Amino acid sequence: MPTPFEVVEAQAMQLTAHERADLADRLWMSVHSREEVDAAWDAEVARRLADIDVGLTECIPADEVFAELRALIESHPPKA
Repeated sequence: MPTPFEVVEAQAMQLTAHERADLADRLWMSVHSREEVDAAWDAEVARRLADIDVGLTECIPADEVFAELRALIESHPPKA
């Protein structure tokens, strides 16, 4: 007999990707307060900016990134 967790998981997997993302966000926020989440993001942004400032992170212009992605996608045609 499946556990309650397994039942909920199976039901959740029947949702659309968007619905699962919304559910995941709601579950996450039921465990962590908005203030905790905001503080964690603030710290992550500060860390990333500091990495850029000291040269640990290379910034690549968006045009270059998108061109590389387009080329990658075009080189891998969809499977039939």
